Amino acid sequence: MKGIKMKKIFIIIYFAVLLLYIPKQAFAMHIMEGFLPIEWALFWWGITLPSLIIGLRSIKKKVKEHPELKMMLGLSGAFAFVLSALKIPSVTGSCSHPTGVGLGTVLFGPTAMSVVGFIVLLFQSLLLAHGGLTTLGANAFSMAVAGPIIAYLVYKGATKVGLSFSVAVFLAAALGDLGTYVVTSFQLALAFPAETGGIMASFAKFSGIFAFTQIPLAISEGLLTVIIMNMLTKYNIKELKLLRVLAKEGR
Repeated sequence: MKGIKMKKIFIIIYFAVLLLYIPKQAFAMHIMEGFLPIEWALFWWGITLPSLIIGLRSIKKKVKEHPELKMMLGLSGAFAFVLSALKIPSVTGSCSHPTGVGLGTVLFGPTAMSVVGFIVLLFQSLLLAHGGLTTLGANAFSMAVAGPIIAYLVYKGATKVGLSFSVAVFLAAALGDLGTYVVTSFQLALAFPAETGGIMASFAKFSGIFAFTQIPLAISEGLLTVIIMNMLTKYNIKELKLLRVLAKEGR
């Protein structure tokens, strides 16, 4: 019975995404292959790998304690994969798109989502030609490491100040999405500082251009994440309690 309910949620994700985001063309996802200088590509790989190691341990522990959470983990990955595969062209060498990491972060935490996000980006670079292997470290850091950390801190902060569960989820997903693009703008600014004004001028340019497309995408992603989370609270209360998502809401 639960398997049928989970399938319904997957179907809702698919059709909701089709209604919200209609891709026109295929553009490189995040920072495209070969766009970053090699020293920066290696740098971002180096600081992303520790997060992946910690995340693998976190996932292994959770799945070992509660094997029934595997489907929820798969749902988090599918949600991130579908949303982050839909793109709007933005600044040179990059694009804007929803990230989908907010849902998995609320469910499993930022460390586990770093692995899920990395796998999503890896498959898209290999199968869809979105992004690339040399820039995978940079893309993973912004979307799978920094984004989930921001989403997690926002979610915890919102719940501590007494905001409702739905509002906390919305803010986590939306601001985690925006945070990803702030980090991406900073990555591009570091690699390509402006001749006048240096890194900060370049950052202002990149982030300003991203804002036109990313702010409405972040709001849409926040709303869609709330819809999916409300479905889970209706049909998967046991799993959410195992993950301690509903512990403070008393549902």
